[in-house]
Amino acid sequence: QVQLVESGGGLVQPGGSLRLSCAASGFTFSNYIMRWYRQAPGKEREWVARIGTFGNGANYADSVKGRFTISRDNAKNTVYLQMNSLKPEDTAVYFCNVIVYTVNYWGQGTQVTVSS
Repeated sequence: QVQLVESGGGLVQPGGSLRLSCAASGFTFSNYIMRWYRQAPGKEREWVARIGTFGNGANYADSVKGRFTISRDNAKNTVYLQMNSLKPEDTAVYFCNVIVYTVNYWGQGTQVTVSS
């Protein structure tokens, strides 16, 4: 079955960096677009970034453009989110996502807290 496991979250000061990872299994990873979403307390889940099957076609939400970079390693079945210049408003649970045969799959999420 499809499994997504995020890691790499934590507490970081404003201006700091974190690198999130999402290990995927149960499907042919290299065939699918991968996405990152986030959900802040009291807010709806929002899309952050997506990446094409060969690492091409990266797109970002305006709120993170220029600060976050999505990448993938198809040999390791892993997608990454490098987050730089973090702001308090980036505080959220971050989820990776894949749509396989029209079904949305989510990981359990990893908490990112940006605070001094």
